[in-house]
Amino acid sequence: MANIGFIGLGNMGGPMAANLLKAGHRVTGYDPVPAAVERFTAAGGIAAAKAADVAAGAEIIVSMLPAGRHVREVYLGPGGVIATAAPGALLIDSSTIDVETARAVAAEAEAKGLAMLDAPVSGGVGGATAGTLTFMVGGPDAAFARAEPILQAMGKTIVHAGGPGTGQAAKICNNMILGISMVAVSEAFVLAERLGLDAQKLFDISSKSSGQCWSLTSYCPVPGPVPTSPANRDYAAGFTAAMMLKDLKLAQDAAAGAGASTPLGATVAQLYGLYCGSGEGGRDFSGIIRFLRGT
Repeated sequence: MANIGFIGLGNMGGPMAANLLKAGHRVTGYDPVPAAVERFTAAGGIAAAKAADVAAGAEIIVSMLPAGRHVREVYLGPGGVIATAAPGALLIDSSTIDVETARAVAAEAEAKGLAMLDAPVSGGVGGATAGTLTFMVGGPDAAFARAEPILQAMGKTIVHAGGPGTGQAAKICNNMILGISMVAVSEAFVLAERLGLDAQKLFDISSKSSGQCWSLTSYCPVPGPVPTSPANRDYAAGFTAAMMLKDLKLAQDAAAGAGASTPLGATVAQLYGLYCGSGEGGRDFSGIIRFLRGT
């Protein structure tokens, strides 16, 4: 049993912390939202008054925060996690943030003698609840080996992507693929509708031929062909359009910094910006088909 601190007990962090508790770990958690803390304590967790209190005495500290600025606020500075963590503590940040911040915070941790991993996830709230998340992990080999058993309590697939920041790089590259493919699949179904081709027929053909992809076969954006997809629940979010837009913007920022050409990524980021701007940011990202359809 490990003594674990968990910072950020929201839609993703809450279920992740709950799975650590189910695995028999002692978990102390913090979140600024009282309702999130109440759910955590009801599951057996110990509440902390502030983030720094989580760090004190924990062997392993996990965070799941909204953005890079929150990660900097929590980890850096005189009262931050790095300053208050016990000697030898392992830091794991599962937020999806910019690569630059991930590397800057990891460097600060290393300077203080602490091991740190960036370990963003894929799988959404459903995966967090079921404990089937995919972790994309960046950081030193020894830190990864130490973290892997802890991550296995929260996820099904754990991949060491490389050095600091490579977990974040893997996440934003993966989600750029996802955003582009969802728009491509949605455009195809809209075109099929205009041409009088039945959606199920297109699915039956493309799912078994060269158009096959996850956005089609596992998350089809039209109702019917994949009964578990959000299209059958009025696009109630598994992964919101706003979160997709965040990741696409991170990918574009990274591409600009690296001098990489990503014209499709840029276009899709603009489309999701317009979709979210229409008031649909809380819908599932597959709902962009309605925007492309003009509805």
